[in-house]
Amino acid sequence: MTINIRFLLVVACAVALAASASARADEPLTLEACVSLALKNSLVLNMAREGARGAEARKHEALTGFLPKLSTSYSYTRLNEEPSFYFPGFVGPPPIPGGYMVTGTINNYNWVIEARQPLFAGGGLWANYQASRIAENAAGVEITAKSLDVVRDVRIAYFNILRSQRLVAAARQAVEMLSAHSDVARNFHRVGLIPKNDLLQTEVELANGRQAAIRTQNALELAKAGLNTMLKRPVTAPVEVVDILDYSPFKQTFEECLDIARQRRPELKLSELRANQAGQMVRVAQSEFFPAVSLMGTYGRFGDTPSVSGTLYKDMESWQVMAVASWNFWEWGKTKFRVDAGRAAENQALDQVRELQDQMALEIKNAFLTLQEAESQIAVSQKVIEQAEENFRIAEARYKERVARSTEVLDAQTLLTRAKSEYANALADYHIALARLERSMGTLP
Repeated sequence: MTINIRFLLVVACAVALAASASARADEPLTLEACVSLALKNSLVLNMAREGARGAEARKHEALTGFLPKLSTSYSYTRLNEEPSFYFPGFVGPPPIPGGYMVTGTINNYNWVIEARQPLFAGGGLWANYQASRIAENAAGVEITAKSLDVVRDVRIAYFNILRSQRLVAAARQAVEMLSAHSDVARNFHRVGLIPKNDLLQTEVELANGRQAAIRTQNALELAKAGLNTMLKRPVTAPVEVVDILDYSPFKQTFEECLDIARQRRPELKLSELRANQAGQMVRVAQSEFFPAVSLMGTYGRFGDTPSVSGTLYKDMESWQVMAVASWNFWEWGKTKFRVDAGRAAENQALDQVRELQDQMALEIKNAFLTLQEAESQIAVSQKVIEQAEENFRIAEARYKERVARSTEVLDAQTLLTRAKSEYANALADYHIALARLERSMGTLP
């Protein structure tokens, strides 16, 4: 199972090209344009990209462990007196009086260059590099997961706007019908055909309808503000979107959705990578059971002046090459405990993989059932609208013929408004459930 990061980038580029043709200032925003802007401006996604860059840098850092290390040092040492050597029973001419021979200088300058090449580290260097390489792959998968989150959230916000627009339209239509009915009731009351209480009832319902229209308009403005926030636009920026709130059947079965999720779900791939990384860290800890072998070479220059040009007593330069083996063979079980801790972390990561598989199946099942429920509600709501429209037409005609009371018309109008609202909600719920299901599967729409 692999996650193709390049595929996601290609899709994003394609979305951006499609959005560039449809996201002009004087045109409504398409869903593709919104997704493109969100992917471009998302701070969450940018943090994931920075994490990937950091993981790549750590991988290169681990790679340097195989390469030779170069270091240099420059030092100055001043002694309290010239170094000398005593010869018993020997008295020489100056400058070696009293049996002492001078062997060094008071001022000593030393410059050393050292090169160290690791030869064997118990497999720790290779395991550490593998762990950092897995971490880099995990960071790339994290970008995919965050990108899918952004796409899902934008789709939900987009369809919430379309839902709110449908509800606003239904509320305004209800106000128009209530206003027309109120005019008829006012004329009937003027000529004494209905009591004042019936007129007051229609006026109260009209006021309630206007208040409901205000609430739906506020909900629409809030939905637009939410989309602007995701796109990193000013929260008060005007938003017009293309209405794509329609219905097309979802043909995949639950088993097919689950199979796709097992192949594409980035979180599942991410948990497997982390388990592999934990296994590599166990091998890093195990490498301390073995000795470390390296090749070291040094080149030095010495002198009694800062130019390190040598002295009468010591050559100007020297060099040496040596092989060094070091082994910490006893630390009171420190390495063993570190290995045990690493194995526990690996087992924990493997259990997380299995737990995620179960949670993924439950999440897909929930989204799939929600989608089916919304799909069923769409068909029901369509029939309810037809019945409510006919019921309102009959109630209004009967009221004008004075064979029905005002409450019948108001009830019919309320039923019609509710039916249209439920239909809009069912369509939006269907698309939102589809967005969540596709995110659970790890696929792009």
